[in-house]
Amino acid sequence: MPALDPDLKKAIVHMPGVEKDKLLLRLIAKDATLSEKLYFELVERGQTVDERRELIRDFIRRTATLNADSAGWLMMDMRTVSGYISRHFKVTKDKYGEVELMLYMLNTFYDHNAHLLHKYNSRSDKAAGYIAKRADQVLKKALKLDPDYHIEFANEINKLLRWIYGNAPAHYARQMGLPTEWSV
Repeated sequence: MPALDPDLKKAIVHMPGVEKDKLLLRLIAKDATLSEKLYFELVERGQTVDERRELIRDFIRRTATLNADSAGWLMMDMRTVSGYISRHFKVTKDKYGEVELMLYMLNTFYDHNAHLLHKYNSRSDKAAGYIAKRADQVLKKALKLDPDYHIEFANEINKLLRWIYGNAPAHYARQMGLPTEWSV
């Protein structure tokens, strides 16, 4: 997005308040994520983070139990859920929740669909790569959190790593240098 011309900035600042408000409201209405972020910050006052997390957890549970026919469909379902988690982070800036929800997603999909990724083959290749990349992302994000949170995530991360190294994503996990165990 190009920077605003300094003359335009001055003109906008000197606009009458009513005109500025109308223009601002029109612009905000065109960006759904910005609208949701402002609603979260100004109306909900940031107090609904837990409820928003729980809604996403419910969505993850429902989606993971859909019984995907193939690893490809499983990956598509995971990508859909991942989009909701990313939107949650964009709206709330909830770093802890992003890590928690991503771990919950990966482990829940494993619990319900492990049979689709038991062996590495051409059908499981893309999903295996996707899972390894997501695991790498979640480990990096978990490391950036306060060290006090590392203990909270240790069991879930180690469960995920055991699953990855015992199934199709192991090939990609080794290439990416994922640890076999996460120590606090």
